[in-house]
Amino acid sequence: MTLDSTPADRHSLFEDAQALVSGTLMIALAINLYRAAGLLTGGTAGLAFLTQYTGVVSFGVAFFVINLPFYWLAIRRMGWPFTLRTLTSVTLVSLFADLTPRLIGFQTLNPLYASILGGILMGIGLLILFRHRASLGGVNIAVLYLQDHFGWRAGKVQMVIDCLILLVALFVVDLHAIALSIVGAVVLNMVLAVNHRPGRYSAIS
Repeated sequence: MTLDSTPADRHSLFEDAQALVSGTLMIALAINLYRAAGLLTGGTAGLAFLTQYTGVVSFGVAFFVINLPFYWLAIRRMGWPFTLRTLTSVTLVSLFADLTPRLIGFQTLNPLYASILGGILMGIGLLILFRHRASLGGVNIAVLYLQDHFGWRAGKVQMVIDCLILLVALFVVDLHAIALSIVGAVVLNMVLAVNHRPGRYSAIS
């Protein structure tokens, strides 16, 4: 049997479950690093940050609600299994993001360190979700669809979209916070661009 004809390994239900919990915990921690440092990120999470910074609702509530319209696209383009995993991931991030401040605090936090470490944690968390056929909804759904159907690199497409969202944030936070947020977005998407390439990971869910 040749390598090309070797069937891909399939993730078990337990493997998928632990991946969704692990990935969303990392992302929730990254979100709280950004929040404590007054930073932002891209995608629907960036929109949730903007909503929270205006004092309307918490990040978790905003993130969950903003993602609702994107599930229709997920069902049509990616199928029910992907959509259900994504709904689970979004729900977990929404819960964990609002719960984490009750479990951990930052007495001293350098904003540059927060942007870099937050970008790495969020990139690894997203990578775990992507490899188990899940996402954080919104922009992630569009990015994965473009990679699966047109071969466009997820990290590069995400980077462009994220930077556009951060530019809009100029109306909400100061320029220094935007600059550090862009550093975090670049770090995040470098993690994805290097590690999330078509054919590099063969196991499926």
